[in-house]
Amino acid sequence: MSSSLSSTNSPRTTSAPTDALPSPPTRLPEGQGRQGAQPVRIVLATRNAKKCRELQDLLLPHGIAVASLAECPPTPDVVEDGDTFADNAAKKAREIARALGAWTIGEDSGIAVDALGGRPGVYSARYSGPGATDQSNNDLLMEELAGIPAERRGARYVCHVAVADPTGAVRLQVEDYCRGRIAAEPHGTNGFGYDPYFLIREYHRTFGELGPVVKQQLSHRGRALRRLLPALLPLLGAGQAEPDGIGDERGISVHH
Repeated sequence: MSSSLSSTNSPRTTSAPTDALPSPPTRLPEGQGRQGAQPVRIVLATRNAKKCRELQDLLLPHGIAVASLAECPPTPDVVEDGDTFADNAAKKAREIARALGAWTIGEDSGIAVDALGGRPGVYSARYSGPGATDQSNNDLLMEELAGIPAERRGARYVCHVAVADPTGAVRLQVEDYCRGRIAAEPHGTNGFGYDPYFLIREYHRTFGELGPVVKQQLSHRGRALRRLLPALLPLLGAGQAEPDGIGDERGISVHH
């Protein structure tokens, strides 16, 4: 385990009390998380409903309920001007945690294509410019990869997750990725972003074709969250991590 210790404390700036956050959506299934207890609430610094649903599916069985910004009191927009996924994730976690006075997950993710020198990278969500949509981003990606053969269309989805406490101090960070290849045509309607083009070679399927359970096991986001869980659960006082080794703590940065 790689960890770093810091005594830096950020001042708390609270514009909305924690009890103003939405209630957890449901009790935990029988035998999961903390016996008979309501899930611990944590904010995900995004209004992306599909991304929030993915994290909810990953964390709720462990006693953590995720609320998106769409469910919270108004907060300032966070300008994602970092040079790395880590910069953006930490900034989102810090600023939203301070605004709401609540534990917050900041997550930044995107796709890095080998033949494009790692682009679009941190610009994945706005790759095609102002007003970018999944369709326009994918259209630009296909245009830039035109004529490039399959064996040179390798790519990886990257996910960086940062967790800030209610004062805005970043307490945990982790990054992971999933390797694949960019298909020449879209396949499937599941997921979002570049999922219909991101081919998992071992499965001969794109993320757009894979169901949510399989995607959770393979995706960059699923891998990052599973690595985060062993440190996150005791920090929040939630359920215990699965004792099967999937919660690998390598690369986790822990701040006290």
